[in-house]
Amino acid sequence: MLYSYIVKKKIRQTFDHVNNHRWDEATEALAPDVHHRVSGTHALAGERHSKAALRRWFERLGRVQPNLHIKVDNIWVTGWPGNTTVFVQWDGTATLLNGEAYANRGLHVFTLRWGKVHALEEFQDSQAAANALAAQAAAGLKEAVAEQIVT
Repeated sequence: MLYSYIVKKKIRQTFDHVNNHRWDEATEALAPDVHHRVSGTHALAGERHSKAALRRWFERLGRVQPNLHIKVDNIWVTGWPGNTTVFVQWDGTATLLNGEAYANRGLHVFTLRWGKVHALEEFQDSQAAANALAAQAAAGLKEAVAEQIVT
């Protein structure tokens, strides 16, 4: 029970770091060979297999959705410190450069081993994400339609 509480607290802190563009803190618990996957065919989609690549992805996220706010709705933790799975249900909102509201809802699945994130897969409305990125690009933010960061 205490372990689950600690994991939930750390996960909430990580989402707070992402919301506030604190990339050092957001990537602190990543394993060097972390596997990160986001479905879709847009600038934030693709697969990364290193902490450095995921750091670049977070930096891009901050640039293409500068006022994105992710609200954690629920966290479920299963397993023990050597092999933990964490499910995080969230709602994301932002105001796009054209003034339109963006909303998305999703689920992150984390695989933790001894306090390090070894895998992170994001399930969300990839079409909503792609549409928002296209709107950002149309408003002049060209990185919003850049090639995926993949490794």
